[in-house]
Amino acid sequence: MATKRAGDIMIPLDQYPHIPYWFTLRQAIAEIEMSTLDRAGRKSLPRALLVFDEKYELVGVLRRRDILGGLEPRFLRKKSADGQKAWWDIDLDPNLVDLSDGASTDDMQRRAATPVEEFMQPIGDTVDVSDPLAKVVYKMLNTDVALLPVLDDQKVVGVVRSVDVFHEVAGSLL
Repeated sequence: MATKRAGDIMIPLDQYPHIPYWFTLRQAIAEIEMSTLDRAGRKSLPRALLVFDEKYELVGVLRRRDILGGLEPRFLRKKSADGQKAWWDIDLDPNLVDLSDGASTDDMQRRAATPVEEFMQPIGDTVDVSDPLAKVVYKMLNTDVALLPVLDDQKVVGVVRSVDVFHEVAGSLL
């Protein structure tokens, strides 16, 4: 059996959701909500969006958790190390917060207008279209990412997701 390469299991860029860095969190949410990935008959939702600049250069990844963090009301956010000790040494109980009430909803609406560039993650690593599956696994494990951009001649042509890598590994073992 021939060795699988990143290009064999990647999702082509034109089939993976991506946005410009100036899009708002609201627009990113809409993009994720309307996107469905179909890989060999298995449908899934994207866990992240690729983020590009004006020159169509990849500048980051915006994960669902980055979006949720961007929408999180300020009072629920963890304080920086300098601000850990507040006036009162108590923890906020998120169970006491109703995110559907007027004040929280208004705050989330305002925060949803924030550009994604404030919350996206930089690209930590990439793989080449000709890289073997073992190298893809190695990079995912050693950079602790579930999505790697795939390059061909230094240009982004797609992405490899950990779920697709896992499926390939499972297929060779089962």
